[in-house]
Amino acid sequence: MFFKNIIHRNASTGINKWESIQLTNEIKKDIEKYWRGKVNLHKYNETDNTSKKCYVLSMFPYPSGALHMGHVRVYTISDSISRFYRMKGCNVLHPMGWDAFGLPAENAAIEKHIHPVTWTQENINNMKDQLNLLNYSFDWDREFATCDPEYYKWTQELFLKLYERGLVYRKEAFVNWDPIDETVLAEEQVDANRCSWRSGATVEKRLLNQWFIRTTAFAKPLFEGLKNPILKEWNDVIKMQQNWIGECNGTSFELQIMGNIPHYPKTLNVWTNYPEFIEYAQFIAVSPNSLLNRSEYCRDVAEGIKVLDAKVLNPFNEDELPIFVTDKVEFEDFRDTYIGIPSASMDDFQFSETVGIQFTRHSIKNYEEQQLKIQEVLSKARKWKIGGYPISSRLQDWLISRQRYWGTPIPIIHCSNCGTQPVSHDQLPVILPNVSFSSSNKKSTLCDAEDWLNTSCPKCGGEAVRESDTMDTFVDSSWYYLRYIDPKNTEEMFAVDKVKELFPVTLYIGGKEHAVLHLYYARFISHFLHSEGLLPTTEPFKQLLVQGMVFGKTYQVKSTGQYLKSDEVEMKAGQCITKNTREPVIITWEKMSKSKYNGVEPLEMVNEYGIDTTRLFILADQAPTSDKYWSYKTMPGILNWQERLWKTVKDFVDYRNNTTLEELQAEPNHPKFAEHDAYMFDSRNYFLKSVTFNITKSQQLSVAISRMQGLTNSLRKVSAECMQKSREYERALAVQIIMLAPLAPHFASELWAAFSSAKYHLINENEVKLDKDVMEQTWPEIDKTYKIVLEIWINGAQYKKIKIPKYEIDKLTLTEALDLIENEPDIQKRLKNHKIVDSKFLSEEGYDSKIDISIKKNASNTVT
Repeated sequence: MFFKNIIHRNASTGINKWESIQLTNEIKKDIEKYWRGKVNLHKYNETDNTSKKCYVLSMFPYPSGALHMGHVRVYTISDSISRFYRMKGCNVLHPMGWDAFGLPAENAAIEKHIHPVTWTQENINNMKDQLNLLNYSFDWDREFATCDPEYYKWTQELFLKLYERGLVYRKEAFVNWDPIDETVLAEEQVDANRCSWRSGATVEKRLLNQWFIRTTAFAKPLFEGLKNPILKEWNDVIKMQQNWIGECNGTSFELQIMGNIPHYPKTLNVWTNYPEFIEYAQFIAVSPNSLLNRSEYCRDVAEGIKVLDAKVLNPFNEDELPIFVTDKVEFEDFRDTYIGIPSASMDDFQFSETVGIQFTRHSIKNYEEQQLKIQEVLSKARKWKIGGYPISSRLQDWLISRQRYWGTPIPIIHCSNCGTQPVSHDQLPVILPNVSFSSSNKKSTLCDAEDWLNTSCPKCGGEAVRESDTMDTFVDSSWYYLRYIDPKNTEEMFAVDKVKELFPVTLYIGGKEHAVLHLYYARFISHFLHSEGLLPTTEPFKQLLVQGMVFGKTYQVKSTGQYLKSDEVEMKAGQCITKNTREPVIITWEKMSKSKYNGVEPLEMVNEYGIDTTRLFILADQAPTSDKYWSYKTMPGILNWQERLWKTVKDFVDYRNNTTLEELQAEPNHPKFAEHDAYMFDSRNYFLKSVTFNITKSQQLSVAISRMQGLTNSLRKVSAECMQKSREYERALAVQIIMLAPLAPHFASELWAAFSSAKYHLINENEVKLDKDVMEQTWPEIDKTYKIVLEIWINGAQYKKIKIPKYEIDKLTLTEALDLIENEPDIQKRLKNHKIVDSKFLSEEGYDSKIDISIKKNASNTVT
C-alpha cells in the first residue's frame, strides 16, 4: 500500500474553518474572499506553442448598467467551460468587451441630457465592477468597446473592403421606418406583425436612399456551409439558419424603372427560378398590397388587373416590360413583385394572353445548354451589379443605414462632381463629431454637426458632404470575435498569423434571440474575409451553445392585466387571489423584468449565498439550452449538496489525521472493504466519464452537476474504514473536488486545501499535485482498465451492449471491432444467412462507443 506523509506544501492553506460542522453562508463568503485572487491565474499566452489553443467566447453584452440573471447564466457557463479546458491543459482565450453603440444609449442620453459616451462609459464601469464581483476569469487585457474609435476604425475598414469588392451599394427603396426610434430598420428587425424588434412600434414604409451590404452574394455558401462537419452541436440553430437563408433555387435582379413617377423608387427587385429565360420575360407584376400600387398612376386593363404608367427595363435585351398590379399571379414567399416569363411558365403564358401581350415562345434544347445559359445570365448580372447570385425568394440584402447619431459613421463622402467617394483608408477612423444632447424631445443625427459634415472630396478636392447615416450595430458585432485575438493592433484589423492559431472559435455561447440575425451576419463576414484570404476557414464558430432565457413567475390581476409583486397575492382554496381586493390572479412565466416584478437581482443573491452557490444554482436543473424557470424550491438541493461535500472532506481529513501509520498499513477488517473499494473504482470512472461528456459533448452542465451529486452519494455510502484506508476512495474524492472546480472554483479550492493537507495520502503523485491548488490540477483521466460500453446497432436499431476495457477500445479499428462483435455468440446467430453490407465505428477516447452495421440476406437464401 503506497502512502505519503505530507510535510511541506506550497499550496494555499485556505481559511481553515473546519471546526464548523455546518457550512454557513458567512463561511462561504469568507472562502470566496480568501480565494478571490488565487483562482484566476491563467490567461491566454500567445508565445505558448506547445499547448493546444482553445477559444471560448460568450456574446459580449450591451452596457445597460446592470447585470441581469441572463448575463449571469451565460457568463457562468463560459467561465466554467473555460476553466475546464484550462484543466485539460489547453491555452485558453476567454475575453470580454462591450457592444456599446445603439439606440438605448442615445435615447437615455437625450432623456438625461448627457452625451451617449458619458452614459455608456458609466454603464461599462458599473457592469465591469459587477462582473469582477462575480470573479469571472475574463482576460480584461483584451477588453474593448465598439464605440471606441480604435475599434470602429476597423469596422469602417471592413466597410471599405466590402465596398471595394462591390458588396456595398446605395439605392433608393421603400424601407421600414420606426416612428418611435425615428430610424430605418432592416427587414430582419421587423417581426411577423410588422412591429419594430426594439421599440415595438408598428413600422411605416418610407422611400429613402439607403446603404446595403450584398449578403445575397454569399447566400449559397452560407446555406451549404451549414452542412460543414466543423459545426458541432449547432442542433436547432442549423434549421433556424437554413429557414432564414432558404434554399438557393433562384436568383434576383435589380431592374431599372422607366418613367418619371414622383415618389417612386428608381429600381425594382424581382426574383425568378428561371434565370436562363430572363431575356424572354414579357411583364412585371406587383401585388395590390405593394406601395407601387398608386391609383393615380394606374388604369384597368382586365378584371382584377391594372397597368402602371411605368415600365421596367430588361437589360438582357433592352425591352421595356409593362408593370401590372394584380393578384392573379402566384407571388413567391416574402415577395410582392413577380417577373412573368411565358416561355418557362404556362401560368405566365395564360396571363400574357389575358392582358394582350404578343410574344414568341422559346425553348432550351438540353441540360447542358440550360446550364451554360444560366452561367451567362448570372455573370452578366454580376458584372452590371444588378444581382445574379443564387438565393431563395425570401432573402434580401442587408440594409445597414441608420438615421441616428450613436453608431459607426459610414466612411463615404458625397461630391457633386465626382459622386459617391469612399474615405481613404489612411484617413480612418472617421470619428463621430461632438453633438449636444442638452435639449430633450429630439433625436440627434450626424446632420446636426455642420462643421463635420462639410468636407472636401478625396478625388477632386472640391466641396463635398460626409455621409450622415451611421451603421447598424450588427455590423459592429459581425466581426468582434476576430479583434479579441489581436486587440492592440494599430496597423490592421487583425494579424492573419495570429488568427490562424485560434480561428475558428472553439465554443461560442449566447442567447437564443441571437441565433438567427447575429449569427447570420457574423457568418457572412467570416465567409467574406475568408474569400479575401484573411481567415483560414469560412465558418467562425465550431461549437455553439445557445442558452435559453431566464424566466420568473409573474402575477397579473385577471380583470386588468396589472402586474403584482409576489407578496401582494395569496393562495386560497387552490386559487391565486390578491390580498387586498380578493380578485382572481393569473400566474404565468415570463422573461425576468423589473416592470413585471419577476426579476431577481444577481448581486442580491450573491450577497446572500455567495458566488459559487449562485453559480451552481444558475447551472443546475435545466440544461443551458433550455429556458431557466427560476424557483427557490431547488435551492435546498444545492445547499444540501455543498453541505455534504463539506462534511465528506472534513470526515476524510479527520480520519486521516487521527490515524497512525500502523493503523493505516494494517489489513482492513470490514467484511465489505473489497466490495466498497471496487465500488469506488467504478463510481470514480463512471461519473468522471459522464461529467466530462456532459461538459464537452452534450453541453448539459445541469446533468454534469447531477452526476457530481451522484459521486457524492457514492462517497457517503461506503464504510468508515473504506474512507480511512482505501486508495480508490481517496482517488474518487480527489476527482470529486477537481470536477467541481470549474463550476465552483472558490469552494472547490477550499475543499482541496483541506484534502491535500491531510496527514497521509495513498494517491499516486502522477495523478494529482498535492502541493498545488485545485485550479492547478489536471483534469483526471478514466482508468485504462475501466470497461467502456460498446453499443452494437444492426439496421438502425440498437441490438446489444458489451463492455470492453478502455485500453482495448481506444485502439480498436473498424476491422477489429467487426471481428470482436462477430465472435459474440448471439451476434453470430443474428448474422446467420446474412452479410454485412455497410459498417461504421464511432469511438472517442474515454466515451462509450458504437458500431453500426447494415446487413441483408444472402442472395442464395432469398425466397422468390
